[in-house]
Amino acid sequence: MNREDLGDLLNLLAIAQEGSFTRAAKRLGVSQTALSHAMRRFEARLGIRLLNRTTRSVSPTEVGERLIALAGPSLTEVADGLQAARSMGERITGRLRIAANDHATRRFLWPALSGILLDHPDVRIEVDVTRRTPDLVQERYDAGVGLGSQIERDMIAVPIGPSIRLIVVAAPTYLAHAGLPIPQTPDDLVHHRCVGYRRLATGELSVWRFRRDGEERRFKPDGAIVFNDPALLIEAALAGHGLAFVIEDQAHPAIASGRLTRVLDEWCPPIDQYHLYYPSRRQNSPLFNLLVSRVRYRPRSILPELRPG
Repeated sequence: MNREDLGDLLNLLAIAQEGSFTRAAKRLGVSQTALSHAMRRFEARLGIRLLNRTTRSVSPTEVGERLIALAGPSLTEVADGLQAARSMGERITGRLRIAANDHATRRFLWPALSGILLDHPDVRIEVDVTRRTPDLVQERYDAGVGLGSQIERDMIAVPIGPSIRLIVVAAPTYLAHAGLPIPQTPDDLVHHRCVGYRRLATGELSVWRFRRDGEERRFKPDGAIVFNDPALLIEAALAGHGLAFVIEDQAHPAIASGRLTRVLDEWCPPIDQYHLYYPSRRQNSPLFNLLVSRVRYRPRSILPELRPG
């Protein structure tokens, strides 16, 4: 891949992220006309159309989306590496205030924040551990952490972890003594004791959602006990009170030790991904840029050599 291809890939990534030639040009520090001409030359060189253009918007074509999916993570990692290099030896100061739920904080956010604090002792960080979705601007948060499906479309979102799964688990003792066959489909759950979860934000009892080979099922538990704390769902399952629908990585230690057993695993595909989100691309202080660099999820990827076709 030559230098021109690399520059054009960065241009494509900026246009896709901004959804506008005007905003992308401003971000890249070039004119809108120059950026548009550069992208048309790139498409001509490859012999494929990468962008759908209308008078009001611009978006990647199917081929453009595939190219961004393949090349984007590698380009982003290079940019993050350069940002991290700039921060080495640089005196970074300032404060950050972030809202996130307990699981996201412990699993993804805190490891990155801990490293920042150790490397830059003049930094001050406040994490508000909450299960509600705050108004970042009104409540003066610098950023929040949430599942991608729950983030407003006008927010800038950066993935911070792999896709998560919700799985059904039960203690082997419950399965052995329930006097019922182990569920083979979600419809079989109606015969079992199930631990419920009530969402704090809405007050509603959470519905268990399943999918396999394009087929979807829903189940609303009506068990003897309901919690509004996800950690207690696992405790109840461990104590033999029935089946629970829990976050996979939270249940992993108990599964690995044999204290919990997976049920209906083939009906539980990955469902969502945590993102750091914030309201403006102008949020670009050295400290905030360092946060984004440290917390960003980097899946294994290979930047392919570009070929027409």
